[in-house]
Amino acid sequence: MFDLNSDQTFVIESTQRMVAQKIQPELDAHPVDKPLPKAAMLRIFAALAELGITAPRLPESAGGGGLKMVDYGLIIEQLPPVVALSLLSHEGTVARLHAGCSDEIAHDYLDDLIAGRKICCTANTESDAGSDSRAIRTRVEVDGNAATITGRKIWITNASIADVVNVSCTQGLDEKGRPRVSRVLVDRAHSSFEVHEIPVMGLQQGHLGEMLFDNTQVPASHIVGEGGDAAKYLTVGWNVNRPLIGLMTVHLAQQAFQLALAHTADRRQFNKVLAGHQLVQQDLADIETAIISSRLMCLYALDAVDRGERANGIAAMAKRYATQACEKAILLAMQIHGGMGISLEMGIDKLWRDARMFQVPDGTNGTLALIHGRELTGVAAFR
Repeated sequence: MFDLNSDQTFVIESTQRMVAQKIQPELDAHPVDKPLPKAAMLRIFAALAELGITAPRLPESAGGGGLKMVDYGLIIEQLPPVVALSLLSHEGTVARLHAGCSDEIAHDYLDDLIAGRKICCTANTESDAGSDSRAIRTRVEVDGNAATITGRKIWITNASIADVVNVSCTQGLDEKGRPRVSRVLVDRAHSSFEVHEIPVMGLQQGHLGEMLFDNTQVPASHIVGEGGDAAKYLTVGWNVNRPLIGLMTVHLAQQAFQLALAHTADRRQFNKVLAGHQLVQQDLADIETAIISSRLMCLYALDAVDRGERANGIAAMAKRYATQACEKAILLAMQIHGGMGISLEMGIDKLWRDARMFQVPDGTNGTLALIHGRELTGVAAFR
């Protein structure tokens, strides 16, 4: 039996209060089908900073939250998913920048990012390179104290609102002749690049964009860490991100479940409430089973990270299962509502569209299955 301790219960309740008081009003004050203004996002990040979750993976000695990832997962599930995904992009980037950055970068950027005064993101994916970081073609070239970035990134969360971008770039070849992928910090206030919003079917208050770097100038000192270490820190981040994304879909399925329970208690068919029909009860049972199994699998993966276990396969399994199971659960809730389920009035369509979005970031389900399979067999199917 999985039982929360008093501290975990307190942090869940604190998060729920913060969402009700400071985040949900911001979401409600703006159109549901358009990206939130930057000013609104900064107010949201200020609230997240007050809760201490803008850098949960950093130790307290570095100004972070020093949280266990299980506890962070419990918090993530309480956040509106469009906010949770933005936070994940931001705080994951903070962790990547912190790893191996110079004292100068830490001094100039980390305090503002942790305080929520600035927003950041990681730009990794390209049209021909997503999970395969070796296929990245964006390059950085160094000439003395200056560096130049050239390339195009796509599907970048927080792209249009980011003040700071951690860009994955190739920088020559390693000893095996493979592209060496490095991390480069780009400060939007000092370096010019283009950003274009990408219209999407779900999470429409969020910010998903394409970034074009055309001879973008940055200081050479903004190359972070050791050359070629970008893939390592991407993978470390993904192993936490994947179950966290799974918990975002759990949040959506839980909302659909509550709507379905209320509907079956009120709606009458064949002289009794819907809740009295056997097949409706089976659908409700299947929905809750999907929610609880998804939640526990994601927390199991995060606990493996906390215990220092290799979590590549477990994290991939958790995200793949949760995003699929919770999407199906929402569709069941939609079906239980009958005609109301396909109406815009109930909003279940939005829950489904939002949930479907989560099967893409940080590894599509096909890629995740291959990662899991590699961990089971010891044989990579990628190349």
